[in-house]
Amino acid sequence: MKVSKLFFSTTVLFLFALWVFIFFYLRSPNLVVSGEHSEISVSAATLENDVRFLAGLTPNRSYHHTESMYKAEEFVSDKLKSFGYEVRLQSVDSYKTPFHNIIARYGDPNAKELVVIGAHYDAAGEHNPGADDNASGVAGLLEIARVLMERKPKLRTAIELVVYTLEEPPFFGGHSMGSAYHADQLKADGENVKLMVSLEMIGYFSDEFLSQSFPMPLLYGFYPWTGTFIGVVSSPADRDVTIDFKRSMSRVMEVPVYSVSAPSIMTGIDFSDHRSYWAHEWPALMVTDTAFFRNHEYHEAGDTPDRLNYKKMSDVVTGVYHALINAAGR
Repeated sequence: MKVSKLFFSTTVLFLFALWVFIFFYLRSPNLVVSGEHSEISVSAATLENDVRFLAGLTPNRSYHHTESMYKAEEFVSDKLKSFGYEVRLQSVDSYKTPFHNIIARYGDPNAKELVVIGAHYDAAGEHNPGADDNASGVAGLLEIARVLMERKPKLRTAIELVVYTLEEPPFFGGHSMGSAYHADQLKADGENVKLMVSLEMIGYFSDEFLSQSFPMPLLYGFYPWTGTFIGVVSSPADRDVTIDFKRSMSRVMEVPVYSVSAPSIMTGIDFSDHRSYWAHEWPALMVTDTAFFRNHEYHEAGDTPDRLNYKKMSDVVTGVYHALINAAGR
């Protein structure tokens, strides 16, 4: 009887210790208390206007519809130029019609290191407006670009802002992606990428209980079941930089920030442009509202601008800006 009780107690203690280990390894719980005042102002109205323009292109901005893709390219390029950037188009020849990555750089052109932040502008399928996926990420990047030029922070590391073409299927997952072209060219040019950040669906939130799902049942024991947070996702190799990035975001945000560092065998870990930089062994992470694990209109006709929360989205962009500046180094 005593042996059974001892075995039971030992088992419970072991399982609890295992849970604590997994919790701290996966979640890297945030010890930073949010609430610091941010001196920057990210416009929720501008975010909404940009999302509505991109998601309102008819037909949608997929590789099937060349004219709409070019309209999206022109919209993004013109906005970056209006902020004062020199814009470069990088041809991506993965389809019968060449599309382009749209590239702008902030900071010292002779800097020895580079921080890349990117978001893809194409939409999946032929009837998907692509508001959350990924007009939200593009809108967020454009606001970051604007604030950089307005505040002109002095940084040790240059920041390259890239709006990618051809992230969606059938290009996703290989060398045909716009981000693969960009990463490969950086490697060929001898650039040293300190960090890459992918903005991938950052606008959909839900207060409904069980609105958040996960790629494996285990994760329900470690993360909220309500889709009110933003995620920072990376591989285990980039765990430390992910923790730093999350903490920098959290300092100025009201929206909770959670992270996960897991191998790509876990569904969703590599589901964006950051994977193209892992191919060159550069640190890369994704900032996301978790896509189809929360937004059930993912790649569907219902992914429309009216479903996004632009106030929370502006909070996320504010956090990303501060984390980006921290990563680039004042």
